[in-house]
Amino acid sequence: MTLKTNAFTQAIRQGDKQIGLWVSLSSNYAAEVVAPAGYDWVLLDMEHSPNDLNSVMAQLQVFAASNSTAIVRPDWNDTVKVKRLLDIGAPGLLFPMVQSVAEAQAAVAATRYPPRGIRGVSGSTRANKFGRTQDYFQRVEQETTILVQIETRAALAQAVEIGSVDGVSGVFFGPADIAADLGLLGKPTDSAVWDAIWDAARKLIDLGIPVGTLVQDAKFAAQLLRDGFTFVACGTDTALLAKASDALLAEVRTAIV
Repeated sequence: MTLKTNAFTQAIRQGDKQIGLWVSLSSNYAAEVVAPAGYDWVLLDMEHSPNDLNSVMAQLQVFAASNSTAIVRPDWNDTVKVKRLLDIGAPGLLFPMVQSVAEAQAAVAATRYPPRGIRGVSGSTRANKFGRTQDYFQRVEQETTILVQIETRAALAQAVEIGSVDGVSGVFFGPADIAADLGLLGKPTDSAVWDAIWDAARKLIDLGIPVGTLVQDAKFAAQLLRDGFTFVACGTDTALLAKASDALLAEVRTAIV
């Protein structure tokens, strides 16, 4: 038995555009609703959602049967959490709030076995089909997606250095936190936010480093992908449910007046 090729890792290396969806409902049942849609990638969020290892694993099991690659965002750049997420089979990780080259290096090290890193070794995990995947140790490093999230002005100033760290697959910009750091809390689409993001993103794109983000607007997502971004999440499951619920109620109320 051999390790499955990570389609998302390969795609962003080749510059193939990848459309994603944020998955925050923390439910394998909700994941089953999303999985057949066919997004290139989804993000299972542990930072701002009530996910734990068991709920993440259940969702990974759902998406493993689909064509969507499930990337997991741990709640912090934590070595122990990273080890456990990789052992349950996360094909990629998005590290939040990476502020420096040293933090990016620490993130990569947490995903690598010695001597290249500090990931603890277990011979029988869900990730290696409980010891059946014969080439797991040889190939997991090249298949696992390692994304680092830039969310502050300080990180934007070091974007090239952070993105150039050996082992980093791509750089993800967090518009909401960047907006807050710029004094524009709650205004992630403000032009000043995107001027700052694009200043850093263009430098990374010119170096062939994949860049991505999350936005809540389909047209804006498409524009970013056309203009050079490689992986963009175009919405969240929670926002979709909220908007559809509100719209349905409003439609019926209007119709009975």
